Formats: sequence, C-alpha cells, structure tokens
Amino acid sequence: MDHDSDILILGGGLNGPVLALALARAGLTVTLIDAAPPRRKPGGFDGRAYAIAAGGRRMLARLGVWERLAAQAQEMSEIKVTDGRAGEGPAPWWLHFDSAEIEDGAMGHMVEDRHLRAALGLALKSAEGIRLRAPETVVAQESGPGGIAVTLGSGESLRAGLLVGCDGRDSGTAARAGIRRHGWGYGQSAVTCAVEHELPHKGIAHQFFMPGGPLAILPLTGNRASIVWSERTARAERLAALEEDAFLDALRPAFGNFLGQISLIGARGLFPLGLSLAERFTAPRVALVGDAAHGLHPVAGQGLNAGLRDVAALAQVLREARARGEDTGSALVLERYARWRRFDTATMAATTDLTTRLFSNDNPLLRLARDAGMGALGAIGPLRRAMIREAAGLTGELPELMR
Repeated sequence: MDHDSDILILGGGLNGPVLALALARAGLTVTLIDAAPPRRKPGGFDGRAYAIAAGGRRMLARLGVWERLAAQAQEMSEIKVTDGRAGEGPAPWWLHFDSAEIEDGAMGHMVEDRHLRAALGLALKSAEGIRLRAPETVVAQESGPGGIAVTLGSGESLRAGLLVGCDGRDSGTAARAGIRRHGWGYGQSAVTCAVEHELPHKGIAHQFFMPGGPLAILPLTGNRASIVWSERTARAERLAALEEDAFLDALRPAFGNFLGQISLIGARGLFPLGLSLAERFTAPRVALVGDAAHGLHPVAGQGLNAGLRDVAALAQVLREARARGEDTGSALVLERYARWRRFDTATMAATTDLTTRLFSNDNPLLRLARDAGMGALGAIGPLRRAMIREAAGLTGELPELMR
C-alpha cells in the first residue's frame, strides 16, 4: 500500500496536535484530520482551563509549545484537600501538598483552553512533516497487511501505516475498529465556570469534598479561579440553569470567603461524569489515545495528563520502532504501547473510582474514616512526598519526553 504519510491522526482537540508534534520531532510524517475548522485567532475567555502536571509541562517544553504558553500559565505550588459540608467549613483533618517538598518545581500549571489551543496551532504551523486536513471527517477505515486506508467525508482516501484515534469518548476510530467500551456513570454531573475573586490565591489549588461531589477551585492568572463543581446530576442541572446571581448564592456556601468576594466570568458548562474504558487500546493498524482510550472522573485532575502520557509513550514506541527498521503499525509494535499504558491507566481508573465512591456520600462512619486517613497520610512525610510526585505526573515508567 502506498502511504500518503507515515501516521494518520484523527482528532484535532488537544492530544492529537501534541501527538503530531511529537511524531514529527521523531522524523515521522503525519496527517492530522480535524472536524473543526482551523482557528484564525484565539477566542475570548470561555471559562475552560486545564491542569497540566509537571511531566506534561516538560513534554510541551520539549515540543516548543510551552514557550508560547508560559506567560499565560498559572503555577500551582500547593494543593489543599479537605472534606466537609457546604456552609460548615472543612473537617479538622486534611491533606496539604507543597511543591517545596520535592526538587522538581511546581506540581503543575493551570492553562486556559484558548491559550493552549492557540499555542498548539502556532506550533503546528511552524513544524515540518505535519499536514492538517480541516474541517474534515472520517467516514470509513480499512486495515490491511500494508497499512490502513481512511475515507474522508469529501470522498477522498488517505493511506498510512497507522491510524491513531484521538477523537474522544465517542471515538469513531474505536467503533470502526470493533473496540468496545466498558464503564458506568456516577449519577453526578460537573458544573464548570470561572470566578474573579477579591484576594490573591497564591497559586494554591483547593479540592473540597462534599456529600454530592467535590468542588475544585483551581488558580488562574490574576485574581481568578477555574471551578469544577461536581454534584448529583439533578442538582447540577438546576445549578447550571440558574441566573448568575442565584448561581453565585448557591456557590458561596461551598466556596467560602477565604478569597473575598467572588463574581462570575466566562461561560458555564455542564457535563455528566462517569468512568469509560476501551476494552483494548489497539487494533490492527489502530491505536487509541486520551479519552478515546479512557475517560476518567475529574476528581484527580488527571484527564488531560493521562492523555499526554499516552502521547509521550506512543511517540517513543514509534520512534524506537522506526530506528530499528520495524513496521510502526505492526501488531508487535502496538502491543508495546498497549502494555506500557495498560497498568498505569487501570491504576488511575481504580483510584479515581474509589475516591469518588468513598467521598461522594455523607455516611458518618465513612466520613470519620476518610478524614482520619487524610490526617494520617498528611503526617507521614515520605508518603506525602510520594503523593506530591504522583500529582506532578513524575512517577512510574516515564516516557523520555516527560523526564
């Protein structure tokens, strides 16, 4: 089969462009297919932002993206995890993670969606070996011994040695490859928004566990914070539908007054929460990355970071295979990627699932046990520092791009 490029990537959100840059850096030619038209300039602030762990920041720096982002990124120097009820304040025992306890700098940074997408777009334009097809969709794919062919919505056919699906939880790539998904919902939905506040946040991120779900308060540049408020779905839907003043009245008891007065900025979003895992990360001539492979509860803030680790691992596997003269789309090569990411993903899925179930309730015995557990964990220095490194994405078998 004649190839138009070495690798086809379907999905131009965040993981797709990062993977394209990583593969181009390794000397592979890439065609990136995106259903959305290219952005000509950054849009206004819409409230969306991401926590990028230290490992992901290192990769973005090596790919020439972070230098375009650094001025708009907010360092997260500390994380405080508490338990309690809205309006009653936190429990007496809590966890405190401080970047000063490790030698790797900040645990992570908060970056607005508009700035991250703009930086990726500029990096793609200046990279060699990457061709962007947008707006375009894939309507069919067919694997064979010599490669894989996809049919675009325009009727055109493209061929490569490998197709990588970065097309989200409802991945068409996975469905066409016969890869099923398993998972469940939590009966929760997340309301997302951003607020402006009166007092400085000092780069501290807060996770407040309440009976209906956690409230994450994540620092943005200036006196602003990104909010991810998980609640029982019925209540979350009511919250999302409130007028601005009524929504703030509902938020303030949970948010507290430690940052002074708050006001809404940007838009509000609402999305259901659940766990969703692909039964396989690969199929003949196909690999899955990010949400196409695993959709996690945002309780640990690892959704995008897990996808970036997929990207770094797959890029390294393909680069090493190419250096050995192997077929980069072969089953043997793809199994190395799947084996690398399988355990880490399963561990993260189990951790987020257990945390969600343990904390999203008001059982007094469970509450006492988890609060005492947080107090004990916080008091054991080596264990606390290990958890800080885990939050920073610096544990396990790190791909080269993240070291």
